[in-house]
Amino acid sequence: MNSIPFASNFMKSSFLIALLLVVCATVDAADKPQALVKAARAILDDWHNQKPEKDQRYLHIVCWTPSDRELPKDYRPRLTRMMQHIQDFYAKEMSRHGFGERSFNLRIADDKLLDLRTVTGKFEASHYAVQSGGEIRRECLPVLKKAGIQAEDETILIFCNLATWDAERKVFRHKSPYYAGGSYLGGTAWQLDSPELDSLNLKLKKPIISDGQYGRISLGKHNSIFIGGIAHELGHALGLPHCKERPDEAVRGTALMGSGNRTYGDEVRGDGPGSFITLAHAMRLASHPQFSGSLKGFETTAKASIDGLKVTADKKAINVSGVVQGKPPVYGVVAYFDPEGGGDYNSTTAVAVPDADGQFSLSTTALPPGKLGQLRLFPLHTNGSAAAQMSQTRFSYPYRIADDGTPDLSVMQLRLDLKSIIAAIQSKDKAAANKLASHLKSEQATKIAARLTRQSPTQTPADYDGDETEIPLTNFKASEIKVGWARPTFDRVPSPTVLLESAGRIFQTGIYAHAPARHVYQVGGMWKMLTGKAGIDASHNGSVQFEIKADGKSVWKSRTTRSGKLREFRIDLDGVKEIELLTHPTKDGPGSDWSLWLEPTLSRTAK
Repeated sequence: MNSIPFASNFMKSSFLIALLLVVCATVDAADKPQALVKAARAILDDWHNQKPEKDQRYLHIVCWTPSDRELPKDYRPRLTRMMQHIQDFYAKEMSRHGFGERSFNLRIADDKLLDLRTVTGKFEASHYAVQSGGEIRRECLPVLKKAGIQAEDETILIFCNLATWDAERKVFRHKSPYYAGGSYLGGTAWQLDSPELDSLNLKLKKPIISDGQYGRISLGKHNSIFIGGIAHELGHALGLPHCKERPDEAVRGTALMGSGNRTYGDEVRGDGPGSFITLAHAMRLASHPQFSGSLKGFETTAKASIDGLKVTADKKAINVSGVVQGKPPVYGVVAYFDPEGGGDYNSTTAVAVPDADGQFSLSTTALPPGKLGQLRLFPLHTNGSAAAQMSQTRFSYPYRIADDGTPDLSVMQLRLDLKSIIAAIQSKDKAAANKLASHLKSEQATKIAARLTRQSPTQTPADYDGDETEIPLTNFKASEIKVGWARPTFDRVPSPTVLLESAGRIFQTGIYAHAPARHVYQVGGMWKMLTGKAGIDASHNGSVQFEIKADGKSVWKSRTTRSGKLREFRIDLDGVKEIELLTHPTKDGPGSDWSLWLEPTLSRTAK
């Protein structure tokens, strides 16, 4: 989710007391969270109070139904109760953290019920499915526009009437879109509505109903899941990613943006502590225009930098520090420590507030052993933006946790060593990249930099007349190239990350091959073996199948390969004149299929 440097445009005295409470630098969110909030609020309030631009943003609600269905019974009073219940939940959580009763805003009509729009779809219910969110949204746009609402610039919640509730048999089924996305600028959440959904029913342990997805559960639990789902998906529409509660937070229940959509309201039935909003996400919401009541800097493009970033391991902790600066000013830094597997649902958080010079520090020990992970840092800007929001990989760093819980930061350190060279490559300043490469101290970094800055090859493997018996395939040019997305690249990827990173390692040589992809090399019967590995770029979650053909015949196929897995190959090339490296999308389609051929190496016996 944000022009004047932060350090030079704020009077240190305006938040000195708050900073003293944080002892100038910040620590893990578990340590003195009230002091963190006071420091953050001091920065936020000081900025918003200077030339304030007060305004009220609203959550706009649409009730959509297919052409052959009426909207569910009593939809307006029920939805009013549910949405006000969720509004109160957000307000109480924000207040608990020390931000006051900030929440999203609802438009209420003169009859004290939600002011909402209704839309009838073009087709009958049988036409629509879970994947129909985009189509349904497009059907809603004309009605929103007629009401003066530009959907691209607002936060929209669409209730879809695609559920079936049999009140007599107590059976529920649905095929509704149920997802969301957005930022401080705006977003869309798709939900479902059904007559039995009502915040008044959260307390009910009976009757027991049959839910098509969750089996036999109480009507109260059913309401917890789906009203909690509204609260959760709304969080995404407001710009919040997933995260899990840290061990020190677990006493409060389940993080709303983790699995908290399933525990919302459990406490009213005595079924558990319920759901809560983490400090990290309260920090992010505090500046959201819906919550701040301010549009100051709303249309300003946020920019942030983190200089002198230092990440260290101390026993079983990861410590992070640096100097953050931004436009608009940065009032906080949220860190997500995301272990492999489970998407980002398993990520835990830590929070920092920068001091007057932009220095911040944070730490965590909530690191599952035996896992690869990604550290993602989000500078929070006073206008509501998180500078890294539009690029999840901008401040993203890999780590590995050993089976004994000890962090291994070697890959992260390698990325940090190459940071300036990567920046030069991104800006297409090859001279600067070469100059920087000459000053590297790490042998591995030096070798990778050499691959990143070398000239494009002109020979094919069949043309080679040298004496070497083992050569990276990327030392040669391909005779045919096709990639599914972006431009072909070798020994790098065509994204801000640049480096060939997969399964917790950074590789010196490799081929970017977004599926579907085909790379053909003429080898002229001169080589005996092709070896290497294949995997998915670390910043993507695609799934592909790799294949190698020799003179048109398939000689190796991998199993379906997903992020975090490497497939090794060893191909006999005796007498082979042409090889093809192929990557194929799997049944989930080509989205995020950033495939990599890693360390592909040709070898032969000495002359």
